[in-house]
Amino acid sequence: MVSLGCPKNLVDAEVMLGYLGKDGYEITTDEQQADIIIVNTCSFIKEAKQESIDTILDLADRKHDANCKLLIVTGCLPQRYQEELAKELPEVDIFVGTADYPRIAEIIAEKRGISGQIRYISDPNYLYDAEMPRMQSSPRYYSYLKIAEGCSNCCSYCVIPSLRGSFRSRPLDLVLEEARRLVGSGVKELNLIAQDITVYGSDLPGGVTLETLLAELVKIAGLRWIRLLYAYPDGITDGLIAMIKNEEKICKYLDIPLQHVSDPVLQRMNRRSSEAQIRELVRKLRTEIPEIAIRTSLIVGFPGETDADFKKLCQFVEETQFDRLGVFCYSKEDGTPAAEMSDQITERVKRERYKKLMQLQARVSFKRNRRLMDTVEEVIVEGVSDETELLLKGRSSRQAPDIDGMVYITAGNANVGDIVRLKITDSSDYDLIGEIVE
Repeated sequence: MVSLGCPKNLVDAEVMLGYLGKDGYEITTDEQQADIIIVNTCSFIKEAKQESIDTILDLADRKHDANCKLLIVTGCLPQRYQEELAKELPEVDIFVGTADYPRIAEIIAEKRGISGQIRYISDPNYLYDAEMPRMQSSPRYYSYLKIAEGCSNCCSYCVIPSLRGSFRSRPLDLVLEEARRLVGSGVKELNLIAQDITVYGSDLPGGVTLETLLAELVKIAGLRWIRLLYAYPDGITDGLIAMIKNEEKICKYLDIPLQHVSDPVLQRMNRRSSEAQIRELVRKLRTEIPEIAIRTSLIVGFPGETDADFKKLCQFVEETQFDRLGVFCYSKEDGTPAAEMSDQITERVKRERYKKLMQLQARVSFKRNRRLMDTVEEVIVEGVSDETELLLKGRSSRQAPDIDGMVYITAGNANVGDIVRLKITDSSDYDLIGEIVE
């Protein structure tokens, strides 16, 4: 199984692996040994689509020089482009959309009696529950907890609603059941994910909210960290801020996809927050929780983004001093309102703006990291450094898996999965360096 794209995709891949394992399949990490190869794809933006296609083509070669008998492509790419893919990728045996993950073993069984390519693309209404098997592929000490599926925000640049359907919360009791099972298996860190976690529960009876869920999660014995990913700015309430501030288990970390700050661009993006509201939210978070690490994502080169809009964005990043920041060049996606807008920005200008903003953020990130010198951070140990066997590596509670920097441990001993106290002694643009203290 090769899973591409976001952690939400990874959870879907783990559910498929769970069903296959339950049906008697042996899972291998060696593609040379695999009889069946599954590529779980992403098609959110142009770069993600290209990565998916390149991966499929690379693995298609295994049908000729290895044991592979079936190549299966699942997820967002076939959900969006089933007709085109069927024509362009004859090497693929089965295409499965975003609604048919639980049927993966059944689909493979059906293929045995069918020659030629087959497709299973249904309406995107899938919502996994705690009864579905899930084979965790991340390290045993952390896991992603998907609390909802789909999205109803309808940003003008985004294809997610068409790929995943409208927003659907998982029932509270089922989310808690899965969380307890994960912690019981050794998980210490739960990373809550959805397209927008702040609207969790809005479609459930009984007034359930994200705060309701968090109030129950913090009661789970053995759970050390709860991390909040993908919190839309207009859904961050005073109550949620207070809970992050006061609950020890909730990481002082918040991922807020802002996308831009200039009002004309935000309006064309169909975002609900204004510049004034965004600035007030950041001010409130930093005032109420001074130690909070704020991560955001921004889009440059959106249709109609003027030099003045981009200058305002750069000034905002300089003033706000985000701890973590990801930048994307706008991707013109078929079927979205933004793709039909006039004043499309050239690729050259997009890349120039991307480079400038990333260089600016590198300086900001270095400055934010230097502020942590001589402080003590909680760090989860992840193993031996990729750079040298002489160092351990880990993440602080202010760093999310895969997307943020690392902490390199120069002194002290610990086991993988331990959470230790680390004195920060040095830093780079994105990483920290420190020593374990008693």
